[in-house]
Amino acid sequence: MKKHLIILLGSLIGLAACQKGEIPNLNSPIVDDAIRNGTKVKLDNLMVGLESGTRNSLATYYDAIGLIGREIYRMSASEPRYTKELMGDGALDNNTFYITNPWSARYRVVRQGNIIHDVVANATYLSDAQKKGYTGYTKTIMAYQLLMNLNMTYTNGVRTDVKDPNNIGPFKGYPESLADIAALLDAGKAELTGSEIAFPITIGATNAAAVIKFNRALAARVAIYRQQWAAALTALNESFFDLNGPFENGYFHSFSNKSGDQLNPLFLPQNTTSGEFRVATPYYVAQILPGDDRIAKATLRTEPASQLGLVSNRDVWIHKSNEAPVFIIRNEELILIYAEAKIQLNQIPDAIVAINRLRVDHNLTPYAGGITQAALINEMLYHRRYSLFAEGHRWIDMRRYNRLADLPNPRPGDKVWEKFPIPLTEGN
Repeated sequence: MKKHLIILLGSLIGLAACQKGEIPNLNSPIVDDAIRNGTKVKLDNLMVGLESGTRNSLATYYDAIGLIGREIYRMSASEPRYTKELMGDGALDNNTFYITNPWSARYRVVRQGNIIHDVVANATYLSDAQKKGYTGYTKTIMAYQLLMNLNMTYTNGVRTDVKDPNNIGPFKGYPESLADIAALLDAGKAELTGSEIAFPITIGATNAAAVIKFNRALAARVAIYRQQWAAALTALNESFFDLNGPFENGYFHSFSNKSGDQLNPLFLPQNTTSGEFRVATPYYVAQILPGDDRIAKATLRTEPASQLGLVSNRDVWIHKSNEAPVFIIRNEELILIYAEAKIQLNQIPDAIVAINRLRVDHNLTPYAGGITQAALINEMLYHRRYSLFAEGHRWIDMRRYNRLADLPNPRPGDKVWEKFPIPLTEGN
């Protein structure tokens, strides 16, 4: 545990010079001053750092799970581990960038959230409603960060209690970790109710009602991971879910080229001819239905990209500029959550209505397949694959439906990993 703390502190120190709002040392006079002699300006700067930190190592996270989920190939002239270890050639390393960087980035945000709670508790300059806004929002963000790490390590679990850096909690299994994350979201919702948002937010929310909807959307995602179908529908009803609304409504990480800000790390230009490639696997095109307009997410290259026997002639084309947002959660996913919950509850007509919303809007004819749970689960997974392409879901979806064996291995010796190892830096 001490080793974990040392690494975490070192990571924060390293980020301090380049990331506005980050804390340079968790035990420093700066933190003590923020807690004991804070001002709203100082607190809001911590909130800026909290949000900004959620964007760190995003590309590594999405590339790693996209590779294992056989959605993309991440080809790099300088980093062969994308096309070797992450594709199952050899073993996953517990002490390398593809797990340690996103893992530590997520826990830095969680730790910063705990510090913000301490600051808020001593903030005589805030009303009770304003305090609830700060803590409710930070708990929502902390739950989201823990969920991302749990997505990677799965049954290896995560630590959900890291409030005391000298006495951090144990690793918990997958069901227990999901339960803790759901409880943290519920606590965030309770605090946001009747709160006032008195700080800047960049994820697409401007008031407490909008943050609650964001919180409940994440709760719906967690509920389907827990196979709590009725709870998922309840959470959807309190979220921004709209069966007939725009697919792109939602909450997102924002980027810009302004001084001190970050550019979208997932953006790579089309038809890059050297260096770095993020391309769709050939299976994306081979298995999409004729006429499905989601083919536009994988645009045809002028020349194929290849590395170590992996070949693709399609670029991933989701983020179309270096200032494009990266969605955290959006209405199209919520429609799919609704469809999945309805299928699992055997409320078939409602599920088909949702499926047809997706099919018709993506240039397909209305559903005419089997009227069974099994047939509709296949249909739902098809739409999750193509609607949420490269957004961090395919590997997780196939895993929770026990279908990892269905994912293809393009080369002899490749294999699909079930989970990442716990980072060596945890020292457990």
